[in-house]
Amino acid sequence: METVTVSPRFQVVIPRSARKMLGIQPGQKVQVIVYEDRIVLLPLRRPQELRGFLKGIDTTVEREGDRV
Repeated sequence: METVTVSPRFQVVIPRSARKMLGIQPGQKVQVIVYEDRIVLLPLRRPQELRGFLKGIDTTVEREGDRV
């Protein structure tokens, strides 16, 4: 876990390790969610980038009657 400082203009720098791990690029949009006493930043992805991210998921689970 890393610590960042809020600038006088309320800006923060996302640490390089986090940017690299999440693949965040300059100019990319990030969604800001306030949850209880936290700020969560979620990188927004284009729909094309999400294709196949559920590959290998187990679809044999039993479903509720109205979810078929």
